[in-house]
Amino acid sequence: MTAAERRILPIGIQSFSKLREGHYYYVDKTPLIHSMAKIGGYYFLSRPRRFGKSLLLDTLSCLFEGRKALFEGLYIHDKWDWRKTHPVIRISFADGVVQTREELDAHIWHQLKTQRERLELTQPPAAIISGEFSSLIRQAHARYGQGAVVLIDEYDKPILDNIRDPERARELREGLKNLYSVLKDADPHLHFVLLTGVSKFSKVSLFSGLNNLNDITLDAPFSTLCGYTDGDIDTVFARELPGLDRESIRRWYNGYRWGGQEVTSVYNPFDVLLLFQKRELGPYWFESATPTFLVDLLKERGVFTPALTAWHSRPALLSRFDVDDIATEALLFQTGYLTLKNIHKEVPNRPLYELGLPNQEVEISLNEALLPTLGLSDAVFDELVIRLPRLLKAADMAGLEAHMKALYAGLPHDWYRNNPIAQYEGHYASVFYSHFAALGVQVTVEDASHHGRVDMTVYFGGHIYVFEFKVVEQLPEGRALEQIKDKGYADKYRASGKPIHLVGVEFSSEQRQIVAFDVDTLGP
Repeated sequence: MTAAERRILPIGIQSFSKLREGHYYYVDKTPLIHSMAKIGGYYFLSRPRRFGKSLLLDTLSCLFEGRKALFEGLYIHDKWDWRKTHPVIRISFADGVVQTREELDAHIWHQLKTQRERLELTQPPAAIISGEFSSLIRQAHARYGQGAVVLIDEYDKPILDNIRDPERARELREGLKNLYSVLKDADPHLHFVLLTGVSKFSKVSLFSGLNNLNDITLDAPFSTLCGYTDGDIDTVFARELPGLDRESIRRWYNGYRWGGQEVTSVYNPFDVLLLFQKRELGPYWFESATPTFLVDLLKERGVFTPALTAWHSRPALLSRFDVDDIATEALLFQTGYLTLKNIHKEVPNRPLYELGLPNQEVEISLNEALLPTLGLSDAVFDELVIRLPRLLKAADMAGLEAHMKALYAGLPHDWYRNNPIAQYEGHYASVFYSHFAALGVQVTVEDASHHGRVDMTVYFGGHIYVFEFKVVEQLPEGRALEQIKDKGYADKYRASGKPIHLVGVEFSSEQRQIVAFDVDTLGP
């Protein structure tokens, strides 16, 4: 396919054959698929929702079934041995919601029965799920003369759908463990296994004994296996770009990274395809599934929202995900609301991950979703959407001070009594940062290392604002503006030719109000 061809946008297409036989755009992922499929083995891949995991599994299914015509013109076409095919067993938990062990078992039985019929295995089924899955693998190997391929889509969805009910989630986890435990002893009859999902549950809790499962989630060679790169956007989708601002597309949707700075960042395909269809920027991925559970959990734990822009974590914490132990950073990372920004390796063999918000879509949408948990109602937010941009554009500093004071005065008194997050040290600075970030103006957090303070820069309407917001006990200390100057945050913006406004804001935790608002403006 050349860049000059105009094709159909593959919105919601998860069938590789439909995509290839129709006149759809296709980003060729077969170079990466080839490197994995040619050697076989057991693989695990975690990616957020709507990143193309189901299409990846269907592509592998077509490949191992030897459907050569579908791959014509792709990288793998002349590199694959099409004479050798493998029986493919597909299991998916993507559809529907199961809420009991009985529903889960019924769902699994239905899928195993479907696979047995599709592979034309005539022997009678076993009496229990684990026995039937094992029998299915062994019989497929015996009939077709090649090791079976097992592809499992959304392996974790039954647990995640019930994660707010730990007892039920544990029950479902045991049901899934009963299924997945078969893979270990089936090794002589298996050629290739890939499990995909959103989260990475510990091997002990779900994959006991499956020690040869290769987790490629953060392996640099597979970092672009799901998602579109800048190169894909500029070549495959070149005909869709005229009339759209390329840099805005990049700022809004690019930025997902599974590895250090050396790996290529990717776009969420769902966002890109809907952008090309609707011809305007919007939070398409975020709105496709409201993260109610995530917002509730962040509210309970009192997350300091400015830290979302630069969160540091040990690798072990990103993998600490189980029904009874979900690390906040693991939840945010695995669901796609944080991504890897860098890997620091100051200490040999002890990397430290730097996480951050992937792009403007997530920064705006997540902060807007969190505003009610910070005490800002939808009505207040609707008002500030109109008022705040006007103040920033006009550099109306008196109006900006009045706006800030009204913002905190508007937090209901009974809300403070009824919400534990209000007692959290970082609450006031979180309100300050999140109400800017939710607005969609460009915000850079300079320092979020102390939860009672946030240093940040806002760019809007031809002006640059450098804020220090700090919580004091009661009386103003008059130090916020001085500290901005001492830290030199404005220095890197002096060459911009834009007016720079230094704003020191001090907030009294006792009075719950701004007690100092000091301003200094540096000319262009």
